Amino acid sequence: MRYIISGKNIDITKALENRVREKLSKLDKFLSEDLEAQVTMSVEKLRHIIEVTIPIKGSILRAEVEDTDMYAAIDTVVDVLERQILKHKNKLRSKYRNGNTFQDAFVTGKMFEDEDPVKESDIKIQRIKRFDMKPMHAEDACLEMDLLGHNFFVFRNAETDDINVVYKRKNGTYGLIEPEF
Repeated sequence: MRYIISGKNIDITKALENRVREKLSKLDKFLSEDLEAQVTMSVEKLRHIIEVTIPIKGSILRAEVEDTDMYAAIDTVVDVLERQILKHKNKLRSKYRNGNTFQDAFVTGKMFEDEDPVKESDIKIQRIKRFDMKPMHAEDACLEMDLLGHNFFVFRNAETDDINVVYKRKNGTYGLIEPEF
């Protein structure tokens, strides 16, 4: 894996750089060599923050850890990334293992030919969510969606100021829904 290590309000010493490379090399057993890890270390007052982003096929691994000691933050961020990798691996494994869980009649729609369509009175909204929609770019919305672990994300587009939706497609790519006026 290649490393791009940068710092904000901190001088990246050889010791810090070596520690990052040493700890992140533990992830090499999970990831291919052609990946690139972007590591940003910053210091704000007494807070030491490390952020690691690793784009992988169809997803992004990202972890941000804050600690009073940069070396402890490096150790913790590797643990967080390792858990994310294992979670991603298990998700892929279950996706391909459970591919034939539905009956053919359900998939083709023949199961419902005799049944009445769903009536409006049968539809009940169980939960309403409200959240602040800050303007952001579509790429940032994709990152936010991955961090939340959702398969779609509603946001206000920073360029058009319209409400947009990004979503994860079945093949691992992303889609964007924009309003048409």
